[in-house]
Amino acid sequence: MPSSAGKTQWVLQWRHLVAPTTQRGIWKVKDGGYYVRVRASDPRTGRRVQRACLVQDPRVVLADAVRVRDQLRSEAHDHATKAKSTTPLRPLWGEFAASLFEQKVAERRLLSAKSRERWKNVLERLVPAFGRFRVDELRSGDVLAWRDQVALWIRDGMPSIRKRDEGKNVIVKLSPVTANGWLSILKVICTAMTKRFELPIDPARSAEYFRTKRTYTREQPNSLSVHQMPAFLAKLKELHPQHYAMAYLGFIIGARPSTLRPLRRSGPESDIRWDEGFVSLRRSNSLGDEIMDETKTANDQELPLPPEAMRVLREHVAALPQGPMDDSIFLFPSTTGGMRSRSVLDKPFADVRQALGWSLRLTPRGMRRTFKDLARQANVSDIVSKAISGHETERMHKHYSTAQLTEMRDAVAKVISIATARPRSKPGAANGGS
Repeated sequence: MPSSAGKTQWVLQWRHLVAPTTQRGIWKVKDGGYYVRVRASDPRTGRRVQRACLVQDPRVVLADAVRVRDQLRSEAHDHATKAKSTTPLRPLWGEFAASLFEQKVAERRLLSAKSRERWKNVLERLVPAFGRFRVDELRSGDVLAWRDQVALWIRDGMPSIRKRDEGKNVIVKLSPVTANGWLSILKVICTAMTKRFELPIDPARSAEYFRTKRTYTREQPNSLSVHQMPAFLAKLKELHPQHYAMAYLGFIIGARPSTLRPLRRSGPESDIRWDEGFVSLRRSNSLGDEIMDETKTANDQELPLPPEAMRVLREHVAALPQGPMDDSIFLFPSTTGGMRSRSVLDKPFADVRQALGWSLRLTPRGMRRTFKDLARQANVSDIVSKAISGHETERMHKHYSTAQLTEMRDAVAKVISIATARPRSKPGAANGGS
């Protein structure tokens, strides 16, 4: 470009001394002629194609260089378009999500019926939002915009997608826990998609989970204390004796209800060894009548039971009425002889709490939490407690444990006794001896 003194400023670039002109992409060459350079980009993928040409004819003028530039730009654009048309189209996000779900089922990574149902329900929410994008077109901004909408649903309620509510504009409450479940599966899909197609950025990586309320509090730990446990079991046996043994076993070994329901008391694959006093936890039932041939942690457990526990189970079996229940292979059969439903203990637990006048909320999952707390207060070591409950990590062991008030009070008292203890005087110290 001409300086204030009217001189051209030449720079060495592309192996030539050149100076910019008034036309973009065109430089004047000091030795004569023009250097023309253009590029064309795909606006969605960012793929760029470049073209350059040195026009050294001394008779050429700037208008000739402009025509060369336009020709190069047209050729570069045609090349980018052709390259894009010959590149195989990536699948739609919805297609990839469906194929990933099928792959996980086929590889038995979604083994339980509950897990498969959860994925199906979440995809019903995610596919309408992201299904129209191809996997290489989805951007972080698209995910964050969807998350902003979900945040509004948490605050104001969201439109129902149930068939019975279709066309009624029904608004339902959305829990942050549910929304985080959506985000979790979205992240799994996008991470797999990024690896599969070698994408530069995972579009869901920057999406943060929503803050949730505390699940358990001091007032509502979903666990029974040492003093509440006997009263609860006694009242349960009085009001619902048919459910007493199932709850009793759940409390004393910390088993999940999904592991208790498919327990078999007879047959070639019986889970109770009556003569030896053992119970085997090796199956799970998460939804409907489907039985998964392994536990949630995929580890079989062989637990020895004391005589008192075996006596309770024998009395339970002896009390089963003749017919389908007595003929069933299940330890805790339903009235038709099959497995009991997932909600079978909900009403009995609620009846007991009401009869005892407790405001405490206790779900069947509280049996597992109660076991952890009682085992700790019985001075059962963490190694044995985790072996019985099937917890493999310290994090889950702590998650299911609740420090009781009496434990904390006793702990503080011990600290006080140490902090305020008077040092013992040495012999002769009272008389000034050393």
